Amino acid sequence: MDFDIPETTAALLERVRTFVDQRVIPAEAALLAAGVSGDEPVLAALRDEVRAAGMWGPQIPRELGGMGLSLLQHGLVSQELGRSPIGHFVFGCQAPDAGNIEILHRHGSPQQKERWLVPLAAGRIRSCFAMTEPENPGSNPTELSTTARTDGGDYVIDGHKWFTSSCDGAAFAVVMAITNPESPTHLRASQIVVPTDTPGFERVRNVPVMGHAGRGWGSHAEVRFHACRVPVANRLGPEGSGFLIAQERLGPGRIHHCMRWIGICERAFEMMCLRAASRRIAPDKTLASRQIVQAWIAESRAEINAARLMVLDAAFKIDRHGFAGAREEVSLIKFFVAGVMMQVVDRAVQVHGALGVSSDTVLSYFYAHERGARIYDGADEVHKMVVAKRIVQRYTEAAKGRAG
Repeated sequence: MDFDIPETTAALLERVRTFVDQRVIPAEAALLAAGVSGDEPVLAALRDEVRAAGMWGPQIPRELGGMGLSLLQHGLVSQELGRSPIGHFVFGCQAPDAGNIEILHRHGSPQQKERWLVPLAAGRIRSCFAMTEPENPGSNPTELSTTARTDGGDYVIDGHKWFTSSCDGAAFAVVMAITNPESPTHLRASQIVVPTDTPGFERVRNVPVMGHAGRGWGSHAEVRFHACRVPVANRLGPEGSGFLIAQERLGPGRIHHCMRWIGICERAFEMMCLRAASRRIAPDKTLASRQIVQAWIAESRAEINAARLMVLDAAFKIDRHGFAGAREEVSLIKFFVAGVMMQVVDRAVQVHGALGVSSDTVLSYFYAHERGARIYDGADEVHKMVVAKRIVQRYTEAAKGRAG
């Protein structure tokens, strides 16, 4: 792997970082205090500035108005955007829309692309992804209770979802539902586009996370489907391909998340170091003079660097060999980077003392809203188990070969 960043990419990263520092971060405090809905005039203005600067949609194909960056390039941009909770939204590459753009672009029909993909990529509408169910383990997407039965030329959907992120105000949901209950486990579900104004689609509530229900884009909804009827033509890809499409969505998505988390790490690290260097604990001493704080700074720097290199390695392999060629690396970064992020944020909070747990800095937002990183898209324990099984299998086969 070549660790040199091409000049054009380096120049883009500098432009992105400057915009985040000078335009995005100054706006975040007021937005976070009110709860980010996504329809605020200040966000619309910032998005217009990004478009005018030619930086809209780093991951969106050029034919849809984006920059068409590779996964590796977008990972580097994502790190810069992750330094602010609103960075990805301002640049049009926020979850869950980024993943829905990807699967609509890859699996959508011409009609689906015209109706949903084009306005979504342009930032004119928002979307959500409804897969997780409160009655079933989120770590196993093959275990679903939501059904979509065929009735003439329609699907009739019944079921219960939650943590449907950004459902509040979304134009449509991509819904995972069982369409082929008698098929093998991984061929039972399909993904279906359901406009949120469809009769029978009910957003029950925004689920409070760490005491905050949020609103609009910055929320996670509980949703019920009551005989919700949509055309069969709304299905993405062949019937029964929902699990496969979900896996395609999750691979690159985990790269995006991990690089965003590294951006959070860098912001928290900067804040920790500045606080340590400036906070006096005696007339002639600052927090930076304490060995324990020095250890936190050194350990954080090493862990962030290691996490970044692991993610770039995984992105490099996906770009060249596809997700199947980097399954192990993707599982490794998912639990490792999430753990590093929470450790670095926790240290930064500790160095800030009472200020760290207040809402006067962004640290408390990171602490509360990013704890889920160790749970969503596969809990830490699941990814560790998957990696360990693959490693042990290789050594088991090697041991048999030696014995033979």
